[in-house]
Amino acid sequence: MLNLFIRCIIIYFFLLIAMRLMGKRQLGELQPFEFAITIVAAELACIPMSDPTIPLIYGIIPIFTLFLMHILINKIAVKSVKFRRILNGKPSVVIFQGNILCDTLKDLDMTTNDLLEALRCAGYFTPGEVGCAVVETNGTLTVMPKAANRPVTCSDLNINCADSCMPVTVIVEGRFLEDNLKHNDCKIEKQDIMQLLENLGLSQKDVFLLLLSGENVFLQPYQGSAINRSIKEAEQ
Repeated sequence: MLNLFIRCIIIYFFLLIAMRLMGKRQLGELQPFEFAITIVAAELACIPMSDPTIPLIYGIIPIFTLFLMHILINKIAVKSVKFRRILNGKPSVVIFQGNILCDTLKDLDMTTNDLLEALRCAGYFTPGEVGCAVVETNGTLTVMPKAANRPVTCSDLNINCADSCMPVTVIVEGRFLEDNLKHNDCKIEKQDIMQLLENLGLSQKDVFLLLLSGENVFLQPYQGSAINRSIKEAEQ
């Protein structure tokens, strides 16, 4: 029993490392060949896990082989557009200039309900709001709304807006991530954050989440309401 327990742990961590090295895509974003490799790798891992008479190496070598195949296929796909198209297919336009392309839906084996569901997932509840929609190679639907249905932007209103800053996580569940401050555009130091907490009557352990985006701060304490404003305003 102990032997089987240890074998499961070894195979699990080896499979975890192999899948981690293959990339960061979510299951729904996998290309067909990546999905096939994932299924086969999981099946191969189960064999030595469940049968102690099978040598552990019989599970590790096939998984390692699949990992090498994944790397090789990706390298070829990067260099060859034709191979990439054969491997992954190409995107298909299903709505063009506000019109649903019924023949394309039929070629993709998509029903009307499938299309409407995908549109709702994209935030559009009627095809009348959509100017163009594309089914990507991983099966997701990308939607370009009609001009009348798209969100208003600063350029539409002729307003000059400052560029957005990437939010930086500074405190998570009471833990201070000091290294992340190096990526803050305003070069705010740790003492500035601690001074802010002191002015708000909080300690580091009282903070569930603190994000910095330029000079703006989002602070969610464990107790009380969230603060979402500039650091200077938060200090007042």
